[in-house]
Amino acid sequence: MAMSRLPSEALRQAMRLLGPGDANELTIRQAAWVARCVGRGEAAPPTSDDLTALAKYLHTSDLARGELVFRSGSAPPGVWIVRRGRVELSVGSGRRRSVVHVLQPGDVDGDIQHLLDMPLPYTAHALDDATLLFLSAADFEQLLSERLTIARRWLSSVAQRLAASQQRVIGLLGRSLTEQVVQLLLEEAVDDQVPLPQRTLAAMTGVQRPSLNKVLKDLERKGLIGVRYAAIDLRGPDGLSRILGSR
Repeated sequence: MAMSRLPSEALRQAMRLLGPGDANELTIRQAAWVARCVGRGEAAPPTSDDLTALAKYLHTSDLARGELVFRSGSAPPGVWIVRRGRVELSVGSGRRRSVVHVLQPGDVDGDIQHLLDMPLPYTAHALDDATLLFLSAADFEQLLSERLTIARRWLSSVAQRLAASQQRVIGLLGRSLTEQVVQLLLEEAVDDQVPLPQRTLAAMTGVQRPSLNKVLKDLERKGLIGVRYAAIDLRGPDGLSRILGSR
């Protein structure tokens, strides 16, 4: 994926996203946003010098829907932060294809694989037209070595994401398919809406669409959700939560 440092079109897009301000203000504001994404601890507040250093290394790229971000098995060239749109992470292909996760704005990827010197375990495609911020591997290493506050915040982000993944796996153990689907809907909902097509939800739960559709129709009959094209509305999130709490 070609990356360029704030090219004119990406700069205009970022200006629309972040509001008015000159190019220097824009890069600092993007850096502040990234710093918040990778850590919110009051124990390590970023200084203006931290933000300036981070802004220096940030690159941006606009992707069209369906465009490849990276392919599984490749060495991570750096770190991605989703600024706009969504990115789908998947493994396998055809009927064996499974969606591991859907990155939303503010989500980070590639840093753990880089730090562990391991290949990327999944393939990433843009689910929508998207804007990604990027730190090359060399710039990421330089940033962490130069700015200890940023390094501490980033370490906190890595720990939080690993803990969340662990809890998600533990939470699925021994659950019925209905409970797995309900948990997925609650986790992926934004403002009581899950903006994902059923084929993606089926891949994320590791089942065929007919099995997923049966669960969704049952939840819809109970008035807990509303199923529409490429999205699901949560009409009874409290009722959905009670399904998980009834074990």
